[in-house]
Amino acid sequence: MKQIKTWLATTTPYKDYDITIASADASFRKYYRLSQGRTSVILMDASLEKESLTPFVNITHRLLHVNVKAPKILAQNLSLGYLILEDFGDTNLLDVLNKANFTKLYEKAIDEIIQMQKADTTNLPLYDKKFLHAEMDLMQEWYLEKKLALHVTQMQKELISSTLEAISSVVLSQPQNIFVHRDFHSRNIMLTPQNELGIIDYQDAMSGALTYDLVSLLKDCYIAFSREDIEALALLFASKKGLHVSREEFLKWFDFVGLQRHIKVLGIFSRLYLRDGKDGYLKDIPLTLRYVIETASRYNETKEFGRLLGQLSPDYRK
Repeated sequence: MKQIKTWLATTTPYKDYDITIASADASFRKYYRLSQGRTSVILMDASLEKESLTPFVNITHRLLHVNVKAPKILAQNLSLGYLILEDFGDTNLLDVLNKANFTKLYEKAIDEIIQMQKADTTNLPLYDKKFLHAEMDLMQEWYLEKKLALHVTQMQKELISSTLEAISSVVLSQPQNIFVHRDFHSRNIMLTPQNELGIIDYQDAMSGALTYDLVSLLKDCYIAFSREDIEALALLFASKKGLHVSREEFLKWFDFVGLQRHIKVLGIFSRLYLRDGKDGYLKDIPLTLRYVIETASRYNETKEFGRLLGQLSPDYRK
């Protein structure tokens, strides 16, 4: 904190602002609110992972260029690992979502996805087959073998492997080279005091599949709504994008991207607990697992895999 205060005092106009903790996230970044009267800004402290700041700044400019409401960068010191950002307030979408308002709020968020997808993807990392599989492989290692302490047999490994191949094949069959936020869910969408949606935590953006951010939004690991409502919203996105594809094919794209994402997340939530000592995500594993098993049950390529996970995992709750 001493280094932060020295930087604020010597090179920024925020010397006399009060400092309070705003939040922390799944990484090693910390966020502080600097306030003076009715004026406030956010200080991002990424001093423990400075390498994340350059991508954050880069992606911020890409999003602002296409009129996505990303936070404006008001001051920066990349060598120390600090940014001063526009303050979107304390309310995220998860704080307010309920059965009465989710359709309207999700429709607004879908419009933001469509706007984000106009962003330049030049030189962004590719969400290619190798990367898709590297993410999905986290599930077997960190969830099945380490968290559940299971011995995965050779036959089970072969089933998992063939299923992941089928999943990545469908993910890659849909339109590619599209801006992907990668974590576009209710905790990373702020509801500003002006009732706008502010987008945060996008520094890991990549160039990838059409439906990735749509899945992150509609099949959120922290809150769930009925399949019928989610399908209707997914198809609204397809309509707004003017896609010439059948309902069945589009929903398969959507579902298989969901399988890829949620299989990955099972591994990530387990790793956050086992490696990083963050147990707050354990409570979100049952919903994530349910997404995987229920989606897998709908398709011939993934049914057997879904049954296997249901049998192996004590976290599955119908």
